[in-house]
Amino acid sequence: MTETTLGVKGHCAHCDITFALKPWQLNAIALNEPFDCPYCHKVLQLNCPRQLRQLKSLDNLALLRPSMLVLTCVALLVALVVEWVGLISRIGQLNVSLVAILIHFLTLRHARHRHRMTLTLQAVNPIIERPVEQFAGVAGARFGQR
Repeated sequence: MTETTLGVKGHCAHCDITFALKPWQLNAIALNEPFDCPYCHKVLQLNCPRQLRQLKSLDNLALLRPSMLVLTCVALLVALVVEWVGLISRIGQLNVSLVAILIHFLTLRHARHRHRMTLTLQAVNPIIERPVEQFAGVAGARFGQR
């Protein structure tokens, strides 16, 4: 999974630059963890719940390509067998095949269009935005090791 195949970009609201997000940055956004901007080095975080839902909904499209490939192959084979048995003519088999291929490409085009999005990342102060409980857990673990 690379940034060129996903098409998800981040827009830093502080320096006003759009950049391709790396997989580790996408994971940080999904986990609601801040990370540094590669240009202005401010700490960024996604604060929009609508954009976060859109990003997390991309997981639903993960198996779309293989399942569409199987569905298209099965439709082509069924049309071939039905034409061979004699239930439809060659023109009918050609029409069914063309419709199956058209649906395949339209579905994959729609999925690629959904993958292209730009997330607006806000600059945050990492000390203020983190809950105190997280620091207490880390401090307790470190003091417990001594």
